[in-house]
Amino acid sequence: MSPSLSFHGAAGTVTGSCYRLEAGGRQLLVDCGMFQGDKTLKELNYQPWPFDPRGIDAVLLTHAHIDHSGLVPKLVKAGYRGPVIATEGSADLLRWMLPDSGGIQEMEVERLNRRNQRRGRGIVEPIYTGDDARAALQQIVTRDYETWFEVSPGLRARFWNAGHILGSASVEIEVADGTANGHPLRLLFSGDIGPEHKALQHSPDGPRDLDIVVMESTYGGRPRPKLDPLQRRAVLAGEVNAALDAGGNLVIPAFAVERTQELLADLARLIADGGIPRVPIFVDSPLASHITDVFARHLQRDNGVRASTKQPFAGGSLRFTRTVQESMQIEQVTGGAIIIAASGMCEAGRIRHHLKNNLWRPNATVLLIGYMAPGTLGRLLEDGERAVRIQGDEISVRARIRKLEIYSGHADHDELLDWLRDRGPVRHGLFFTHGDPDAVGALRAAVAQWQEPPAPHMIVPRLDERFSLGGAHPRLLKATAAAKAAPRLDRYARAEALSGHDWHNDYARLMLQVQQQLRAAKTDLERRRLLKKMQRVLGR
Repeated sequence: MSPSLSFHGAAGTVTGSCYRLEAGGRQLLVDCGMFQGDKTLKELNYQPWPFDPRGIDAVLLTHAHIDHSGLVPKLVKAGYRGPVIATEGSADLLRWMLPDSGGIQEMEVERLNRRNQRRGRGIVEPIYTGDDARAALQQIVTRDYETWFEVSPGLRARFWNAGHILGSASVEIEVADGTANGHPLRLLFSGDIGPEHKALQHSPDGPRDLDIVVMESTYGGRPRPKLDPLQRRAVLAGEVNAALDAGGNLVIPAFAVERTQELLADLARLIADGGIPRVPIFVDSPLASHITDVFARHLQRDNGVRASTKQPFAGGSLRFTRTVQESMQIEQVTGGAIIIAASGMCEAGRIRHHLKNNLWRPNATVLLIGYMAPGTLGRLLEDGERAVRIQGDEISVRARIRKLEIYSGHADHDELLDWLRDRGPVRHGLFFTHGDPDAVGALRAAVAQWQEPPAPHMIVPRLDERFSLGGAHPRLLKATAAAKAAPRLDRYARAEALSGHDWHNDYARLMLQVQQQLRAAKTDLERRRLLKKMQRVLGR
């Protein structure tokens, strides 16, 4: 039977990376990520697996970001007993990130269940707990870059530096006798590809002359300015100084992994050089504190991380907060501080508290850094929403909202094309994943214009689609009767998820509009008339 490849995540959307390769009676997963973004996508994390976890032989992780690794504990909890194979850098990060993810889920579910009990609704179980995550860590094994290792009989793999975050990798897999003529089938899963001139990572690398490439397309159609480190720090200094001149705090939502460390390195250098004043810098994330220690250890060992100094995170004004009490004390600071907190897309964590405390202040600044997935609070702020709901409260957006993409961990449109050219020729098929429809469409159109070498056969898979890889080109296989009867996303939900704006977003916006209309009414009589109109529409 020909090898096949199924796309159980990052298909038509940016998160939930999970690809299942079947070959020679064996099954392996490349990535096992959590869906992030709007609630329609998040609900996929709670649904049953579209395959039997006990039938998987191995899991290979491209990197430690939760949208690529975050469902590993759920997989183990469901009966998976094989290895979780990653680079040393990824393994070191996962030892902090997966338990943190489990703890966040426990906390959020506990909060939800308190609301559900008051509303007479059922109790929700977390996808997994911190203990589940710690148990899953026992199955992690590490492998070096650019070194072949056997995954299972007839399948071997090796990691290539992807230049995205510490430990990030593209995964090359060779399937013995995987083609129609009996030759090995060579596949490459890009993972997330890093940009040029990244603050702490080397440029991405990879093999050439492949049969199948599965390629991320996050920034398809979106070129960025090419800045060297000095230019990058100058742009950051301009934003920091403008925010401090406004008199309020500078709040920066930043992922605890890589993005925070990059910012700290550049802020420390700017302070040392006199580019910005020495002001308090709060890193309000216990996870970011631990991850910064991991980076420092790898820097000392020259283990795949680069920096202009061996101590890039040192600075007298830098303060890591670990406890809730320390975090709450930051709320007393109303100006003149830089506050960095996770999550980077403002979807969870302590950043939401700092946004509640600062968004309504006209002298405050929120600096968005990197990609904001559709449907996230970060994207709503980026798109100019003047009021948002955070933890059930309506918050007016009066702060200055600024956007920088110079710290993105992803290659831009031109860099993606350069990376793909260096992997050629791609003989049988190119799959575009990990991107919204516009990004995928732009990248696909650019590749289609290639003349030399000829453009490969290109495919944009949908969620849970399965392809045969044994012929001249990948071929879509028919879905099973069970999959047709109970798809994880129906047609309408898929359209919502791809648009990044589902009915939950519409509901939140409607509630804000109702509250605004009621407040704008001059008399209670006008308010009652408005409510009665709504009741008539609802048939009450």
